[in-house]
Amino acid sequence: MTVLYGIGTCDTCRKALKSLQNSDLDVTFRDVRAEPLSVSEIGRFWAEFGDALLNTRSTTWRGLSESERARAPAALLADHPTLMKRPVIEGPGGLTLGWDKAAQGVHLGSRASGA
Repeated sequence: MTVLYGIGTCDTCRKALKSLQNSDLDVTFRDVRAEPLSVSEIGRFWAEFGDALLNTRSTTWRGLSESERARAPAALLADHPTLMKRPVIEGPGGLTLGWDKAAQGVHLGSRASGA
């Protein structure tokens, strides 16, 4: 089972989901706006990716006050799911962040050349 954590309106998430579905993987999409991450999921993702998980270039980030930005990253991600860089993909090969060639290789293996 592969789970793609993202947002339904994100072009990168849609592209990754389509590639994963076309590869015949058993994939589930989880929209983190509709079904927010749990504290343990945020902690696990943060342990894996650290600062890279927090999208400080997003519109949401730019809309935060300085005091809000100073809050703990886990609390920010819990309150503002769109601050998560995406997609986070969890599959048999492990956790990946984004949909670059490395992530495609992890989740699609030799099938990544057509992705």
